Amino acid sequence: MSEVVLRELQEGVLTLTMNRPDKLNAANDPLLLGLTAALKDAERDDAVRVVVLTGAGRGFCAGQDLGDVGARDMGFAEHLRHTYNPLVSKMRSLEKPVITAVNGVAAGAGASLALAGDLRLFSDAASLIEVFSNIALVPDSGSTWTLPRLVGWNRAFELMALAERVGAQDALRLGLCEHVFPAETFRADVQTYAARLAARPVRALGLTKRALNRAMTATLDETLEYEAQLQQIAGEGAEHREGIAAFLEKRTPDFRAAGKSTDS
Repeated sequence: MSEVVLRELQEGVLTLTMNRPDKLNAANDPLLLGLTAALKDAERDDAVRVVVLTGAGRGFCAGQDLGDVGARDMGFAEHLRHTYNPLVSKMRSLEKPVITAVNGVAAGAGASLALAGDLRLFSDAASLIEVFSNIALVPDSGSTWTLPRLVGWNRAFELMALAERVGAQDALRLGLCEHVFPAETFRADVQTYAARLAARPVRALGLTKRALNRAMTATLDETLEYEAQLQQIAGEGAEHREGIAAFLEKRTPDFRAAGKSTDS
């Protein structure tokens, strides 16, 4: 039996590939639990500087494998709490950049996973659809949190209510993704982009992600104070020392090497 989550580490970029191509990577429990476990491993591994989540074959993720639903012995809420919720929470809290590389259709919970990335890169063959209302269900796995923050409440509700399919160029126009790359070169383009990100100061980016997450629900005064606290942490770190040294020496900073040193 083939692995449902493939892992590949290259240039500090850990690519996690959902590997059920015959089902457009529709999610079952082993896939979801495997992704969460892989993210937890990535969190502890200093060699991992960026995580990319993508799908094998033509699809990114077609959502929940409905054929798998009848086999489970738990209700909807319990299933979400056991599988999707920990995965999305870990994607959002992981203090390393998480890129969702949407190579094909992202539907239902698959759309939720796509939207949970810090950065979203689409193939020109990709599409996203909030398909839940077609089977009289409520969007889950974080979509009601991410989508309105990207496109606004009204547009989010329309996409959810009408289950409209959004193609790659429309996704770019709406702000659902940051870049669209040709399908023929998608994997290479994603790796190049992710490698650029991996060369950045990963600890500082992790703190930036922490600050942005907090600011989503904080007041301005709370945000100002939290920024000050995080800036103190960043300013005492090896990455900052390397950045200053590189600036004074008029060279490109080597944040990878700095990350291997011990911070004071």
